[in-house]
Amino acid sequence: MPEYDWLSLENPESVASPALLVWPERIDHNIQVMLEQVGGDASLLRPHVKTHKMGEVVAMQLDAGIDRFKCATIAEAEMSAAAGARDVLLAYQPVGPNIARMFALQERFPKTSFAAIVDDARNLTRIAKTFAEEGKVLRIFVDIDCGMGRTGIAPDPGAMALCRQIIESDGVSFCGLHVYDGHIHEPDVRLRGEQFETARHAVEPFLAELEAAGIEVPLVVGGGSPTFPWHARLAQQLGYRYECSPGTTLLWDAGYGTNHPDLGFQAAAALLTRVISKPGSGRLCLELGHKAVSGENPIGSRVRFPLLPDAKPIMQSEEHLVVETSAADRYAVGDPILGIPWHICPTVALHQEAVVVRDGRATGERWRVVARDRRISI
Repeated sequence: MPEYDWLSLENPESVASPALLVWPERIDHNIQVMLEQVGGDASLLRPHVKTHKMGEVVAMQLDAGIDRFKCATIAEAEMSAAAGARDVLLAYQPVGPNIARMFALQERFPKTSFAAIVDDARNLTRIAKTFAEEGKVLRIFVDIDCGMGRTGIAPDPGAMALCRQIIESDGVSFCGLHVYDGHIHEPDVRLRGEQFETARHAVEPFLAELEAAGIEVPLVVGGGSPTFPWHARLAQQLGYRYECSPGTTLLWDAGYGTNHPDLGFQAAAALLTRVISKPGSGRLCLELGHKAVSGENPIGSRVRFPLLPDAKPIMQSEEHLVVETSAADRYAVGDPILGIPWHICPTVALHQEAVVVRDGRATGERWRVVARDRRISI
């Protein structure tokens, strides 16, 4: 299988398994594809860091001119700032003690501009009070629900009132809208484009209403990975500021590779596992339990073994994954196997570090998955 020539390791004996592996040259390819999609204008990108959670990947993007990032946890925001990010958006409404943590983050990294999203008026009041009491200001985006139904406020009079509340409150400043269409993951390109247009048209009238009401929207941060090309085209066409926020594009995975090959990204991470038992004819037991590869999908969609294409997962527990394959006789206990996670984002969070592979060999470099922790220091 020529397309998987990269998926090999000359020195597997140097790596304890199970292990997360990363290929920097393939990450760099994905960064370049992201830039090409926005016509080379890095200012139109605000990639999400949730996929990789590693400062080294942030540094690679900074080297490419990308200096704005999106994150889902305060630990991810701290990691990004420590790596040198100029602008970080916490795309997760801070509540409870996390409001004070957000303030502490801003104090610790004064060279980084931080922002957060809100969709609730009472919580906005809490945020504004915390910052105003210290004579500080937090940049705020209103989170607009464009059809996913997970977070956000509908683009209606309530959303306009929330925008006004930000503008009129001390301690916060209105920076624009955050719009995430994570419910769109249609494999068919035409249908995906139609779904993007539906989500887009749910928001555009609201933008016009804000303009008519005299409310300037400085910036819209939109989209995820499956719809990235449409957002990228929109960002280049619009007269107002628009930033695209793909995330899985950095490492890619078997799920997106299967469902969205049109996007042109490459898998840049894999898992090294070994055969730890041969429990009966045609079966291999591997070290890829729930603690090594994400288990939120059906068992057949958790990891792919490109060099063992007929491997069928039939059982998974905390530390074990049993597969059936006609090639079982070719493997002995202790033999290494490489697999590509179906969903890379939660899989990365299961590992403390990533082993760096260069020129087909595992190096001594280890990239710490810093932001897998909910708390780094703040």
